[in-house]
Amino acid sequence: MIVSLRGVVSSLGEDYVVIDVNGVGYQVFTPEPQHQALNTELFLHTVMVVRDDSFTLYGFSENAWCGLFRNLMKVSGIGPRLALSILSTMSPDSLRQAVLGERPELIRRVPGVGRKSAEKIVLELRDKLGDDLATLPSTSLSASDVEVMDALTALGYSLAEAQAALQALPPDSPDDVEVRLRLALQFFS
Repeated sequence: MIVSLRGVVSSLGEDYVVIDVNGVGYQVFTPEPQHQALNTELFLHTVMVVRDDSFTLYGFSENAWCGLFRNLMKVSGIGPRLALSILSTMSPDSLRQAVLGERPELIRRVPGVGRKSAEKIVLELRDKLGDDLATLPSTSLSASDVEVMDALTALGYSLAEAQAALQALPPDSPDDVEVRLRLALQFFS
C-alpha cells in the first residue's frame, strides 16, 4: 500500500501529476494539479485504489483530505473519479458545511452529481462524519450569501472559489446581496 510520495514533479496532466521518486514515475490523480510546477519537489498523502484492471493513486496535500476522499467513496454510487471531482470542485470545509447544514443543493453543483446522489452524500456522510462534524463550528450561510454563491458560480467560479470570496468579506459588510456580490468580486481582482 502506497500512503505517501515525495519526489519531483516531472509531468502535469489535466487531473494528475507524475512524481519522479528516485527514477520511478508515479501518476497521481489530484484535485489541484495545475497548482504544481514542473521540476519542484512535492509531497502528497495518497490513497491507492485497487481494481481488477488497475492500481490507481489519488493524492492530497493534507491527510484529512484522504479521509474525506475515502468516506466519499463509501457512499453508494460514488467512485474514486466522482469523489475526486467533488474535492476538485468543493473544499473539504465547504463539503463539510453542506453536509452539516443538510444542503444537498450545494453538492449538486459538482459536475456529475445529481439530486439523488447529493442527498445520498449528505445522508451517508453525516453518519460517517458525525463526530468530525460535531467539532466544526456551525457556519450556516445566510440567504444573501447563498444568492451571492449562486451568482459567483453562475459567473464560472468554482464552489471553493466562491466560498473563499465569501469568507474574505469583512465581518461588518451589509447583508445586501448586490453589495456583498460586488465585494466578493473584488476578491478575485
